[in-house]
Amino acid sequence: MRVLGISPAHDASVCVINDGKLEYYFKEERLSRKKRDKHPYLSLIEIHKLLGESIDYCVIASPTENDWDNNIAVFVHKLFGCPIEFMCDKHHLQHAALAFENSNFNESLIFVVDRNGSVVNNLMRESETVFVATKYPYKFKQIHKNYWAFNLGGDQSPKINELIKELSKQNPTCNYVCKSSFNVTKVYETATSLISQHPLENGKTMGLSSYGTEDNYPDFFGKDCIPIDYYFSHDVKDFSPDMSLAVHNDLNKKTVKNIEKNNYTDYANYAYQVQKQTQEQVCNFIKKYVKKTGIRNVVITGGYGLNIVSNSFYVKNIPEVDFYFEPLSDDSGNSIGSAIYFYKVVSKDNENYKLKDTFFHGVQHDLSNISGKPCNYDDVVELLLNQKSLGVYYGLSEAGPRSLGNRSILFDATNKNAKDLINKIKKREWYRPFAAVCLEEDCQKYFDMLSFKKSEFMTNSFEVKERYKNILMGITHVDGTCRVQTVNKSSILFHLLKKLKEKNNIGVLLNTSFNLSGEPLVDTPEQAIECLNNSCLDYIWFPEKNILVE
Repeated sequence: MRVLGISPAHDASVCVINDGKLEYYFKEERLSRKKRDKHPYLSLIEIHKLLGESIDYCVIASPTENDWDNNIAVFVHKLFGCPIEFMCDKHHLQHAALAFENSNFNESLIFVVDRNGSVVNNLMRESETVFVATKYPYKFKQIHKNYWAFNLGGDQSPKINELIKELSKQNPTCNYVCKSSFNVTKVYETATSLISQHPLENGKTMGLSSYGTEDNYPDFFGKDCIPIDYYFSHDVKDFSPDMSLAVHNDLNKKTVKNIEKNNYTDYANYAYQVQKQTQEQVCNFIKKYVKKTGIRNVVITGGYGLNIVSNSFYVKNIPEVDFYFEPLSDDSGNSIGSAIYFYKVVSKDNENYKLKDTFFHGVQHDLSNISGKPCNYDDVVELLLNQKSLGVYYGLSEAGPRSLGNRSILFDATNKNAKDLINKIKKREWYRPFAAVCLEEDCQKYFDMLSFKKSEFMTNSFEVKERYKNILMGITHVDGTCRVQTVNKSSILFHLLKKLKEKNNIGVLLNTSFNLSGEPLVDTPEQAIECLNNSCLDYIWFPEKNILVE
């Protein structure tokens, strides 16, 4: 059975699940080169080129009923002629289905912490959902759901109260709550809007938060992750209504476009505050339901699941829990989540189809026209030791938001000026941190890995051990931490790091995504060459051809 999954919101993606296994996956922005493109027509055309009309079902997984859903449905029907199922009312379930499949747990709690989930009666949207998931039988049971209201007040409040009562009658074992026009992710976003960034660029706030200190702010939340509306409002001035900015009422007039080293303090302090308050809220939320259910397997997903600082905070503060953090926890994974859920429910298939890595975007591209000078691992290591920046182009690109070696830029992690040099290449803000890649066997040596023995997907932040903070200066953030990727023999970077370790006795590299600021990750070799030509990147390494392009 082939199921076509389509997630046509921001970060639109398309996948094909064939008898439970992922066969193809495309993220629209990689094809259109439009960041966060939400109209996946090019991706659907690629699927049709590959498979023709051999699709049995299609699932359209938008979080809202939009005109483009109907347009896509018409387009799908013309291309494939298959039955179409709409799952716009199950956005958080899509997040949960993918994460649970990849977790390998037979039973777990799943916490979906998200900005904009499914819309209910044009009154409210999903914010945070807690599921109890079981593999045998395959089942997701909602036990708590927070919503944010479009308009909490006036004649809307009675309608919302009635709707909550009706939902509670339909599922009396779930606690339904709608007491705010905001949620955890939107509160976090108020710091992102303060520095004039798009609502989906919260990663920039996370980097800036490490430069802040405790400041005298009130508690922004009541209990169970419910924000206090008094402090916040919506501002639609730069974005479409469904992506309007959440802003702090007292700070909205103090927004700044450029964070410089002479003006960052107030903005960093507020970023620190939202980081601190939101992670504490979610952590307490997790503790509550772990205690209530007795379940100690916990899965984290949804857009806020990309917050690596929060993820590590949970691990430190709830050590009795086994955590799984989904690497495709943003909406780019929902095409897969919707398709795998639909397939399993229809087929009654109880097999596990965990994705072993994220190297499954698109198709293998032709490298026959790429020419350069021959090289081996020793040559590549020599360039890195000579402080050259190196783009890596290998195999299929990473599906998720983290570059893990197939489309990465590498640099010497011991160079104290590494951040400034790579930020110049990528045209990024000065305050943003860089990740590290190291051998799995060595990660405990350099980093406090908490309860982890490996970190394949960069979903957590770890403290750099004290003796290495002045050595690994290129990847140590201002707070002494680093987002870490570990590799074993399955990675193209494994042998490179082994050779590097032989030369410098360290074997750690700075690893960042192969793209320029504001652009999607490079996918084709032509895009990689264009990135080289449009920046001060030194080389691209094509391991499959053993060549370097300068």
